[in-house]
This record gives sequence, C-alpha cells and structure tokens, in this order.
Amino acid sequence: MKAGPIDLHTHSSVSDGTETPAELIAAAAEAGLAAAALTDHDSTAGWESATAAVQGTGMTLIPGMELSTRVGYNSVHMLAYLFDPTSPGLVRETERLRDDRLHRAERMVKRISADYDLDWADVLAQASPGATLGRPHIADALVAKGYARDRSAAFAGILHWRSGYYEPHEAPDPLLGVRLIREAGGVPVLAHPATRGRETNLSMSHLLELVEAGLGGVEVGHRENTEAGRATLLAFAKQHDLIVTGSSDYHGEGKPNRLAENSTAPDQLERIIDQGAGSAPVEG
Repeated sequence: MKAGPIDLHTHSSVSDGTETPAELIAAAAEAGLAAAALTDHDSTAGWESATAAVQGTGMTLIPGMELSTRVGYNSVHMLAYLFDPTSPGLVRETERLRDDRLHRAERMVKRISADYDLDWADVLAQASPGATLGRPHIADALVAKGYARDRSAAFAGILHWRSGYYEPHEAPDPLLGVRLIREAGGVPVLAHPATRGRETNLSMSHLLELVEAGLGGVEVGHRENTEAGRATLLAFAKQHDLIVTGSSDYHGEGKPNRLAENSTAPDQLERIIDQGAGSAPVEG
C-alpha cells in the first residue's frame, strides 16, 4: 500500500453522497489517500464501479457498507468491511431496509406536502437512478425548492424529529447487525458511537454484548464524536482489543465533512484485512 491517509467511511450517490462511486474514487485519489472504503447505506451497488475506477490510481479500495441498526429511538450505524455481498442473511436484511427507507420517505413527503409545495417527483429529481432513497434526498429537494439553505439546515428544521414530519426508520438491533456481518465473513465496526454530547448511544452492557457477538472495532476518529466520548471509546477498545478507526464520513457536497479529516492507522487497517473473509481489498 502506498503512503497516505486511510479513510474508511465514505458515501457515493448510490446512497446519500453527491458523487458517483467513480467520482468519489477520483476525489480520494486527488486527496492523496492510500486507501478508502466505500460504505454506502445498506447497499453494495457501488462496488463494481468503484473497483473499476480505482485501477491505475495506486490506491487500495476496501469494499464496505454502512448497515442501519436501531436501539429504541436511537439510530446506531454499523460499518461493515470485506464481507460477502451475496450472503443470504445480509442480502435479505438490506433489501428490507432499503424498501422501508423508501416507503418512510414517501410518508414523510406526504406529510410535508400538506404545508409546503413539495411532492415525490421533486425528491426523485434529486436522486441518482437506483440510489437508496431517504431523508438526504428530501433535504436536497427542500433546498432546491428554497425551503432550506442547505442539507444541514433542512435536517435541523423541517426534517428534524421534533418537526412533526419525521418518521422513524425501522432497522434491526445492532446485535443482529454484528451477527449478520460476521456470518457474511465481514468485519463490523461501530460508526461514530460517541455523538450528540453523550459518551455513547449504547449502554455499556449493550456494548459488551456486541463485543461478545463479534464486534470488530469502533470508529473513534469522527467529527461528531465528543472528546470525552473518544477517550471512553479508546479505553474500551484497549480493554477489549478492538480495532480503532478514524474516518471522514464523506458525502461529497452533501455534508461539510472532507476526505481524510480523520484517518485510520495502517496497522488497524491490517487487522480489518486479516479478519475479513467475505471479499478482498482491491489494489489500484
């Protein structure tokens, strides 16, 4: 692997990023990354395009995904690396998740349309063909209509859970998520688990259950993790010999996050590669 930052959390237009997988890889190469993981929400549809695009760049592509899971009203995202994309259990769950996300978005748009000039066609106009539709595309439609300054403003306003238009997304418990990823030969890493001023979205007992089920690591370097939360996560990772990652959570122009603003140490990526048995890194 060439020298350079390693960014293990990025999104393309297959889910809620603004760049195609090929454009994302080009941006990563331009940023000087040594390795990048494509981790679209509940989808591997961008793997083939990203694999073709990485050729000749000298970069390493880590095939991945961000699996939606949930505890109560809290969304808990689980990064999955180097898994078998044809694993039956994971395929069934991600198909269900994408279907639920679509119908949830339709219901939210119907609610919003009672007060704003917005319809489903406006949302579809903001999504790439085959994309996993969700709230980010509604946000983009609201921006296009002039009802929000940008995506962040849409999420803080009309799409906020207190707005009255919000609907929760049905998703499995993180424990099932870890098991499905491991069954598929992949490596599960808990995404940005120390956000919103709390040390973790999960209780310590739930975290311990995830470790026992096969949790591989925790994403410590992330702009939304608090400093106190990072310290807690590092201590927990050391105690339980977990992989520690750092990532940008890049979405192109969809978020202010920039590639490699947080990065993963090479030895930690090696641990992911050593554990991954469902697919392999792609050398460019």
